[in-house]
Amino acid sequence: MTAFDEFVVARLPALLRCATAIVGDPELAKDIVQDVLVRAHRRWRRIEDMEQPERYLQRMILSDYLSWRRKVTRRARLAARFPARPPVTEDHAHAYAERSGLWPRLLALPARQRAVLVLGYYEDLPDIEIAEVLGCSPGSVRVYRARALAALRLELSTVGSGEERK
Repeated sequence: MTAFDEFVVARLPALLRCATAIVGDPELAKDIVQDVLVRAHRRWRRIEDMEQPERYLQRMILSDYLSWRRKVTRRARLAARFPARPPVTEDHAHAYAERSGLWPRLLALPARQRAVLVLGYYEDLPDIEIAEVLGCSPGSVRVYRARALAALRLELSTVGSGEERK
């Protein structure tokens, strides 16, 4: 078994979990992770020498998703939008998020804001590592997080006040 094969066997579930949380659609997440791993296989010698190859692959996943999303957004102007489906998972955190109604609100956030929340709270990464994955500064990560949390607070406050029911 090659080093790449060993890495994939050990880290594929975590990469799929992270991609599904960012993308919101388990099938699309699988496609993106597969595409990323195909490209990573060609450059594995260079990637495995990195300090954190998994973070590099997470960045590739995020870049692929953002690129895919830009294409879909362009097409969506001409056609109906694709509804995002929550991931199907047996993770206890998913059941809690679904019960609380948080998942649809996360999916409504812009992709980078959602990625910051997923990587920070779900993957438990510090701001510096999130910034590496997103290709931005740690300050930008804090801005994305602040905006995302403000949007969620606003949404939850309108639900709590009954404005959504009107």
